[in-house]
Amino acid sequence: MLMPLGEFSLSEREELKSIALSALKIAVLDTNLLSLSGVSSRLMLPGACFVTLLKNKQLRGCIGTLEAYRPLAEDVAHNSYNAAMRDPRFPAVMSSELNDLELSISVLTKPEEIKVDSEGQLLKAISQGVDGVILQDGSHRATYLPSVWEQLPDAVDFIRELKCKAGLPSGYWSDSMRCFTYQSVCIK
Repeated sequence: MLMPLGEFSLSEREELKSIALSALKIAVLDTNLLSLSGVSSRLMLPGACFVTLLKNKQLRGCIGTLEAYRPLAEDVAHNSYNAAMRDPRFPAVMSSELNDLELSISVLTKPEEIKVDSEGQLLKAISQGVDGVILQDGSHRATYLPSVWEQLPDAVDFIRELKCKAGLPSGYWSDSMRCFTYQSVCIK
């Protein structure tokens, strides 16, 4: 059984934030391993998430999982650690940065494939501001979380930039392109 997305209670939100912050501190301060004993049973259901770190409103790290294959609490801890230490776009977070970081957790629904034959059909099929989108063609794959709509509110720009993120030309389309959408609940 997968983690139901729905609304998270205040205590579940606080528990997820606590797990993420603990994992972040463990990563940066090289302290003991995080224990997930005592975590609420709902958060031990399989779930997928992305953890995003911002410093001065600028991206400082973002790592996530698109498909649920382990308990959500474990996914949050793992992705928090990796956002701080293993995002290939940034150097590892240093202890001096901890107080300057904003952390958000995006818990994802299961991605659903949408069948489209053109970029125009894709643009009509996605819900701006609501859907996260995954584009895949061969070994090229990238996603934008629903929160990226805040920076790229125009659907044409959103898809164009997503293709570039996947390593594809901005005007690219092929019959083998696969497209998926998902939604998320953001916990800050």
